[in-house]
Amino acid sequence: MITYERQNSEQQPDIPASSTEDHIAPAPRVSVQAFCETVETAAAVQSAGEDRRLGKAHLKIQMGGMAAAIEAYRSAPTPNVIILETEGRNDILAGLDQLATVCDAGTRVIVIGRINDVMLYRELVRRGVSDYVIAPVSAIDVVRSICNLFSSPEAKAVGRIIAIVGAKGGVGASTVAHNVAWAIARDLALDSVVADLDLAFGTAGLDYNQDPPQGIADAVFSPDRIDTAFLDRLLSKCTDHLSLLAAPATLDRVYDFGAEAFDSIFDTLRTTMPCIVLDVPHQWSGWTKRALIAADDILIVAAPDLANLRNAKNIFDLLKASRPNDRAPLYCLNQVGIPKRPEIPAAEFAKAIEHHPIATIPFEPQIFGSAANNGQMIAEISATHRTTEIFLQVAQRLTGRGETKKPKSSLLSPLIEKLRAKK
Repeated sequence: MITYERQNSEQQPDIPASSTEDHIAPAPRVSVQAFCETVETAAAVQSAGEDRRLGKAHLKIQMGGMAAAIEAYRSAPTPNVIILETEGRNDILAGLDQLATVCDAGTRVIVIGRINDVMLYRELVRRGVSDYVIAPVSAIDVVRSICNLFSSPEAKAVGRIIAIVGAKGGVGASTVAHNVAWAIARDLALDSVVADLDLAFGTAGLDYNQDPPQGIADAVFSPDRIDTAFLDRLLSKCTDHLSLLAAPATLDRVYDFGAEAFDSIFDTLRTTMPCIVLDVPHQWSGWTKRALIAADDILIVAAPDLANLRNAKNIFDLLKASRPNDRAPLYCLNQVGIPKRPEIPAAEFAKAIEHHPIATIPFEPQIFGSAANNGQMIAEISATHRTTEIFLQVAQRLTGRGETKKPKSSLLSPLIEKLRAKK
């Protein structure tokens, strides 16, 4: 068995799925076998196996606890992770000594017990147990314990995926995604990448005034080549903290993909980028559904009409049901206040979806039109505009971070900015 990895000597309170700080990185492709003594623990482990973060793990559950595990591995190789539920102190230590005789090197062991004692914890550490969790456990406890075996504490903030999708075509979801990513990178000083997943008609290149020769299509059509160095060559630098994985926006080929087509791209980006913003096109396919369900946080962008309300609720309900251990998806209302257009009030949206929108973005055709035509973000045109502040607030909500204090500008700052713009 391997050495101890993290401490859990005291019973930890359940952390709500709504907590923005409880970011759990997904587990890799590993085999996990649980040996439970109670149906409650077995149910929690079963529920954990359905969590998106264990989507690549192969989980098997048996009853019988420590005795069943020892018997099973007398004639079979051990998996990457063994979860053992046990009742008494003596049962734990004696059982682990017997298990060590049949356990393969490199196997990690998680023990679920009911004794909260530091001396027992130290004995478990000495015997090579990777984690000790106090029963009763919830599904998220099991998910956290397994996933944390494969992620170091200092990497906890790396690899948060934020997916932004429109409830209907033409609601400005891409514009929101690009401006929110800009705020994350510029105002929160968080290294970020925007992945434009609308390969045929994506607008991220236009919005950021970039025309890279390579982009996400080169990655998705070359799955065998994907690694950190390969993706780095495909990224286009927009600012010091923001990069773009652009869509080709050409129609010379058909972009039909399998459900797992983007998995290796996202997994590789997670290892190097603290924040990945997915600009998800308004279409329903295996890969778009998978991208949304697998994201750490989701923002649905909707306009205030009936079709958007219906679609937003359908997306919201599906994602909430598919992600029982995550916080609920978020949504915002965009293009609010178009003259002479009947609109559904935000209160009616909140009543139907049973959640309030995190932001209401007003219809501002002048500034949004200028930004789109100039290849700029709203903040570049007007740093003090009300929508600039809205995008920052959305960025803070999605990342769970406060605003980074900016250095005070000097009297020469406006002149310097004008000189930079002329270059």
